[in-house]
Amino acid sequence: MAKTLQDLMPANARKKLGSGSKLTVLSMHDVVRVLKDDKVIIMACNTRIKHVIPGIMRAAQDLDAVVCYELAKSESNLKGGYTGMGPKLYAETVFGYAEQVGLSKPFFVHGDHVTTKSPDPAVVGESRDLIKAQLEAGYTSVAVDASFNETNDNIKVSAELGRMVLDAGAGLEAEVGEIKSTKEGGEITTVEEAVEFIAGMEKAGGHVDLLAINNGSKHGNYKPGEEVHIDLQRTGDIYKAIQKWNTCIAQHGITGTPLDMAGQFADFGIRKGNVGTNWQNIAHETLPADLMKVMREWAEKEKKDIKFATKQFFQEINSISKEYAKKIEDAAYQSAVEFITAFRAKGTASLVQKRLLGK
Repeated sequence: MAKTLQDLMPANARKKLGSGSKLTVLSMHDVVRVLKDDKVIIMACNTRIKHVIPGIMRAAQDLDAVVCYELAKSESNLKGGYTGMGPKLYAETVFGYAEQVGLSKPFFVHGDHVTTKSPDPAVVGESRDLIKAQLEAGYTSVAVDASFNETNDNIKVSAELGRMVLDAGAGLEAEVGEIKSTKEGGEITTVEEAVEFIAGMEKAGGHVDLLAINNGSKHGNYKPGEEVHIDLQRTGDIYKAIQKWNTCIAQHGITGTPLDMAGQFADFGIRKGNVGTNWQNIAHETLPADLMKVMREWAEKEKKDIKFATKQFFQEINSISKEYAKKIEDAAYQSAVEFITAFRAKGTASLVQKRLLGK
């Protein structure tokens, strides 16, 4: 039996942090394994702009919560993605803030949506290279997203890439059904599709800790007054059908969902909730007005979503004054407290420690 949580850290994270680090970066697999039967949700934060990270970490510390820090392939790839942060820089940024804040609670770093749209060896190879870089950077969880492919290819690609993740002692998330709202043409994942996929993954030696499904949510902001369409009944039915494999549900597209509704998600097998655009919104609302003005002008001129201005103005964003950085941190802290509370995740850090150490 391990004496401390640090004894359970995957070798890649331990190597990256060095022997002198006091941080506890757990495998998502271990976190989900001990919380799978609890009606709680681990908050997963797509932190595209770094200034929100210390606020989230302070909230995790104060509320004794496990939190995940993540960026998707589009946000962070080998060329930096649209955030300007490749896997190495992102992991170093997260670890650096954790040291700065004095975070003593366990957390994990996740490669979100490693999208693989084809079984073509070149496409799979690109994802393989990214996962290799993520693991070398100290990531302890990866989401292999081959959901764009038909089921057999989805299983084949997810199992092949997933074995890299599992061999490193990290947690594996996979996906069935592209995350897209029904209004955008998305089709709700069926119980049969989910069971076929998870059974196929298990047969191929690729245990899935978390399954992302299309239950009607969407990525990005919900517009004011826009109704949130999430089929929790279908979500719960899928969870019941796959829990015999110790697989739980990952919920994508939460920004804009009323928190009282989000709090109910845990009752339907959801154990990880991705919150992404929320942190970008907080940063944009708090960045210097002159900087946001030129970012918006650039986005309008280029006819691009404002999120793509993150990389274009990477240096300017990272160089804001301590005064503005503190305002963003404090706003992120308040929002993180609200999400952690709604997700019923308060106390999950101590609960994970108790169960993993058998105390």
